[in-house]
Amino acid sequence: MKTGNTVVPQPHVFLVTLCGILLWGTVQSVMATELTVNIIGGPRAGLLVFQLFDSDDTFDGFRTPFKQFAFPVSSGGKPYVLKDLPPGTCALLVYHDENENSRLDRNFIGIPKEPVGFSNDYRPKGPPRFQSAAFSITNESVMDCDVHLARPLGRLGRVAVGIGVISRSSPYQGTSGGTIQFIPAITYIGDRVQIFGPYAQVALVGTGDVRLAGTLTYRMGRYEADDSAALAGLDDRDETLMGGLAMEWELASGIDLSLEYNHDLLDRISGDESHMSLRRPFTLGKFRISPSAAINWQSSALATHDFGVSTSETTTERPAYRIADTFSFEAGIGLSFELSENGMAMLSVSVEQLDNDVVRSPIVSDDYVLKGFAAVSILL
Repeated sequence: MKTGNTVVPQPHVFLVTLCGILLWGTVQSVMATELTVNIIGGPRAGLLVFQLFDSDDTFDGFRTPFKQFAFPVSSGGKPYVLKDLPPGTCALLVYHDENENSRLDRNFIGIPKEPVGFSNDYRPKGPPRFQSAAFSITNESVMDCDVHLARPLGRLGRVAVGIGVISRSSPYQGTSGGTIQFIPAITYIGDRVQIFGPYAQVALVGTGDVRLAGTLTYRMGRYEADDSAALAGLDDRDETLMGGLAMEWELASGIDLSLEYNHDLLDRISGDESHMSLRRPFTLGKFRISPSAAINWQSSALATHDFGVSTSETTTERPAYRIADTFSFEAGIGLSFELSENGMAMLSVSVEQLDNDVVRSPIVSDDYVLKGFAAVSILL
């Protein structure tokens, strides 16, 4: 019906529109799926948390699930029903919130300390992958899955053995190539103690976004006097053992911030160093990739030991040279992937831009250092 230039809708039009809206809502509710989850090896009391993730990025680090449910542990092993799930591809994580603090407690390197389980009966030996736990939610009214709960590290932790190599380019006058050293790639990962070849740490406090640990690091020798004619007459710069503290924060968007301070425990250098780094791990298929950027600080004693010349080491062509505290910038990338169910390969490379005071040293020719580490290990 028209009134002038205005169209007045007929009553039946409103009825048709209202019916359409109600029908669409009904269809949508039918499309929403219920997922029934049977917990195997579950606890007898406490709280179970169910989290659903829809991408590699959110699943890596278990950040921002698109759906979360929490239920008190049911009696008699009754299943749990997750309702109103939209169609799509997702992965399910279930964990036992033992202390009921509404978070998944982790050790210093981010591995869960509380019992966890995944869809598809997936039981990862290393960092979990979205593709292995992913399943499709269809328009069926009911779906079901079994989830085994277990502590990722067991009661005693996990051990892996293999072989690794540490490499470092030489920025010194007259040298070529660099230093390459093979080492046993022994890895131990426990709730409080972790050993990664030349690096070890002991968790002190923190299980959430901020964690503090004591550290122990093998530091490679920088050069030997017979490496080049320019270094002849200098004392060898031998390896030492550094110890200190490391703190790690989990920031927004999956970024990890690390602060670390170390001192020469063997007193061969009597120097100190610290590092501040940012890292953003992400998963790409079978690969876990970790780009990083860091600012490094060296005390005067350490910088002079590595790049300076003492008064007893001077020659007519090599004056004494002492270096103040220095700062350098470093960028790198780490890569790890599963070789088999129990095998893991790791690779990391980085480049460090040296401080100008270091570059001006009479024994230094390059303004950067390349570093690398690679290892292949088998989980026992």
